[in-house]
Amino acid sequence: MKALNTKLFTLVVSFAIAGSSAYAAGFQHGFVSDSEGKPLEIGIWYPTKAEAQPIQIGPTTMSVAVNGPIQRTTHPLVIMSHGSGGSFLGHLDTAIELADAGFVVAAVTHKGDNYADQSRSVDIMDRPRQISRVTDHMLTNWDGHASIDSKRIGIFGFSAGGFTTLATIGGLPDFSKIAPMCQQYPGDFACQLLAKSDTSIASSGSTSLSDPRFKAAVIAAPALGFTFSPDGLKNIKVPVQLWRAENDLLVPHPRYAEAVRLALPDAPEYHVVPNAGHFDFLAPCSKALTSIAPAICTSAPGFNRIAFHRIFNAEVVGFFRKTLTAD
Repeated sequence: MKALNTKLFTLVVSFAIAGSSAYAAGFQHGFVSDSEGKPLEIGIWYPTKAEAQPIQIGPTTMSVAVNGPIQRTTHPLVIMSHGSGGSFLGHLDTAIELADAGFVVAAVTHKGDNYADQSRSVDIMDRPRQISRVTDHMLTNWDGHASIDSKRIGIFGFSAGGFTTLATIGGLPDFSKIAPMCQQYPGDFACQLLAKSDTSIASSGSTSLSDPRFKAAVIAAPALGFTFSPDGLKNIKVPVQLWRAENDLLVPHPRYAEAVRLALPDAPEYHVVPNAGHFDFLAPCSKALTSIAPAICTSAPGFNRIAFHRIFNAEVVGFFRKTLTAD
């Protein structure tokens, strides 16, 4: 386990400031056709030599080169899955850091479980299918697909996206564990979500949604972590970097990330972030977003989300560099 203490904080921040990126981040916004309903909205970040400029999407501002030409070398791919009620922009700073480091990143806005539409927020088992569909698009239909190395694909997931990631890399949840857990801990976010819903999660996760194209995974604050037993995670063979926030009230310790850590067949690279809350894994908010959604933008007194994300992003980039190596 890695706790992010002050010494590590100083070392990583110093490295991040001293280092230089090989590329800028190009950006495209688009949609992926889906045989099961509306198209999937995606954001794509990728390496480019074009000059980055500030752009605004709703209350979010980022510095990217819109439609800049991709560097025509071969790049690894990372697919991103956001948490319940989020969007493709939830981890934009991490996506930009990965693009600066030579990765192509595609982040999806999950249908029926996003900021504008939560009508299918309990249909969590459709999320891995959406991830695979986006991956298909990036490898075959995206105009820069020839610059992607199909043998070097990773996945990043936060909260419900963490569950999505586990299911995508081979995890089989046991949903029969939900009812007794929610009887004991009705205040957990997932239990409250289910209590408000007219539908329920399927009684079993026995059908595998594993996508063998993924070779490494970063998981932060995984939702429904307690539904994964050692038997349910025994088929996960890829390296995992696992994160939890020390003061996470939505997926509290030890029922979520810790349960996953103990159930994984191989020990993950494990990070615990002192004084952090659940939403501190999201990109630091703009003033405009903070005014609209203070609940996801406000950190505990003394916690610096901007400084933490310098560490977080460096660790994520380093992990994918190490695990998505060329053959």
